[in-house]
Amino acid sequence: MYLFTSESVSAGHPDKCADIIADTIVDRLLQLDPSARVATEVFLSGNHIMIGGEVRTSAAVDEAFYKTAALDALRSIGYPEKGFDQTQTIYPEEAEIRVLVSRQSGDISIGVDQDGGEIGAGDQGIMFGYACDETAERMPSAIVYARKIRDALYRYAREHDEAFGIDIKTQVTLDYGTKEGFARGEAKRITTIVAAVPHCADLSIDEVRETIKSLIVRTLADDPLFDAEKTEFFIDQTGRFVTHGFIADSGLSGRKVVCDTYGGYAPIGGGSQSSKDYTKVDRSGLYAARWIAKHIVASGLARRAQVQIAYVIGRARPINVTVDTLGSARCAIGDEALSEKIAERFPLTPAWITAKFALDHPSPKTFLYADVAARGQVGYPDYPWEQTDELAWFRSIAG
Repeated sequence: MYLFTSESVSAGHPDKCADIIADTIVDRLLQLDPSARVATEVFLSGNHIMIGGEVRTSAAVDEAFYKTAALDALRSIGYPEKGFDQTQTIYPEEAEIRVLVSRQSGDISIGVDQDGGEIGAGDQGIMFGYACDETAERMPSAIVYARKIRDALYRYAREHDEAFGIDIKTQVTLDYGTKEGFARGEAKRITTIVAAVPHCADLSIDEVRETIKSLIVRTLADDPLFDAEKTEFFIDQTGRFVTHGFIADSGLSGRKVVCDTYGGYAPIGGGSQSSKDYTKVDRSGLYAARWIAKHIVASGLARRAQVQIAYVIGRARPINVTVDTLGSARCAIGDEALSEKIAERFPLTPAWITAKFALDHPSPKTFLYADVAARGQVGYPDYPWEQTDELAWFRSIAG
């Protein structure tokens, strides 16, 4: 056996609640002012919500703007649930909200807002993109399964909130047989599934486990890697999970970057994506790196691709674009030449990335940052940065 595990969390998890609040603020500010500069962090604990950071915008916003965004975000997530009282779950209207948002430093804007409409990177940093051919999403298998189960459990909890809560975690372990099988992305079977789902106090743990296991089995019933008889389940392993949300555990924006990206299969960059506008390359650079990696795999250049992009604050173009096909190349062109050709073809400046994916115009018709925060930063085909619109060019350089 050669095992690998990834986990995921639902929108109701305290850290995800913080991310979604932060990105609801980003969405609303950019909808009012597409040139807004946003870097707000959110901390949740007990009955308290703290919103801090810095913002620069021409829009007229006040403390009520931030409070309304936070309350609307929590309601959209699904709090409060009917089966839980104020000591067991979050009641948004009863939360004490503090807003500690200041104006962004002018020292940052000196390098960011450049002549001719160019945008300098809002900070230094490194970003990683990754893709593989294990799944249709060009994502590693374990994180895809963890998200699939998470989404099924979250939908069920929203529909049955008299019995179940929405602060959900899932975890999936896959067996690749050998290390070589892992390197080739050839998963053999699902060995273990872990789920934590809050339940109302009136439900017995046996009822909870039976309901949740049955739902998971139905969700994966037609999957060739899943055999319920050969899979080990751990559901609400302590035997009781009633008090939940940030009543039970604090939440902080930017703390779920592994769940948000590749489930631990690939490196992560130096910062999170949620809470930041498009000039922050932690966000825009990640999207560009994933877009490149996905093209490399989807075009058939390699079975796996890892892309690093690095920036310096105030400089528009990245200081490096480095491709590693991890020994899985399917063409004559080497990683060094591939890196150079990509860097020559695509500017990868914040302005170019922003225009490419319309990052300054989040909307329900395209994408909302809050929705991205809830589901994951990469891996969903409806995101603009998941579109493979340059396949012809990538195939042309195969050599």
